[in-house]
Amino acid sequence: MSKKLYVGNLPFSTTEDSVRAHFAPYGEVLSVALITDRETGRLRGFGFVEMNDEGAVAAIEALDGQSFGGRTLKINEAQERAPRPSYGDRSNRRPW
Repeated sequence: MSKKLYVGNLPFSTTEDSVRAHFAPYGEVLSVALITDRETGRLRGFGFVEMNDEGAVAAIEALDGQSFGGRTLKINEAQERAPRPSYGDRSNRRPW
């Protein structure tokens, strides 16, 4: 099994390779996804790391609150995103 971790307060200069290397001592890193702004392409300062269960627990304990690139990391188990409300068929909207 694996767990997805939320990693917040990342420096804007972070790379997937640097995050992978930072988490690797705690277990196998299955994937790294850094979130970027749609318009500018610039990192938004957070991402997700998927690790095996034991590695994820060890990484949270060891790295949450620690400094990385001059910033204090916030790490916890990622939560499923709440579903966004559906506003139905938009073709029936009134043309105000």
